[in-house]
Amino acid sequence: MTPNRSYEPITMADLDRLRQVAVSARQGFFSRKPKCLALRDRVICVALCQGAALHFVDGRNGIKDFDIWTFYAGLPSVRYPARAIQNRDFGDPKFGSDPYNPGYVGRRIDLIGRSLGVEVGADPAEALQHYLKEGRTASARLLAQKAVVLLEPEDLLGTIVWTGEEAPASRNLKSQLFEEAKAATFRQYDAAIRELQK
Repeated sequence: MTPNRSYEPITMADLDRLRQVAVSARQGFFSRKPKCLALRDRVICVALCQGAALHFVDGRNGIKDFDIWTFYAGLPSVRYPARAIQNRDFGDPKFGSDPYNPGYVGRRIDLIGRSLGVEVGADPAEALQHYLKEGRTASARLLAQKAVVLLEPEDLLGTIVWTGEEAPASRNLKSQLFEEAKAATFRQYDAAIRELQK
């Protein structure tokens, strides 16, 4: 067992708590980011990913934190900002407190989003499986290494859409993800400069 991890089972009630946190965080995000408002009604799904999702599947991985990803039907003019990461407290000590956030009652929740090249109304499981299998971005390749469990749509809560066993071996994904985020930030900066020069 790895230190600083919880091996407590994740229940459906826990998944629903995470879903509610994601809904609340999404509302806050759009109130602060009016440039992204066009995505608000384009949510394809919300999923628990990475280590905690794998723990839900196998009961052995352990939980360091919770990574929740919201996936949107993309638009040519508006993409979810790659570096927009929100943090929340799980708010319940069931899985222990977060060792890196002493003010938290429970584990840290990281909330992240991505735009997908799908239409509104796309099948959530199929859209995610396609995204993960293609592995076009560092984010997709990183997520494909572990499990993915749906939180939204609510009627699919707890649906396992990916176990991580499907993913090819890949090296240095975290640094690739960092480089991808830096490139996205540079593109945003460059676009802002061009806008100012008009």
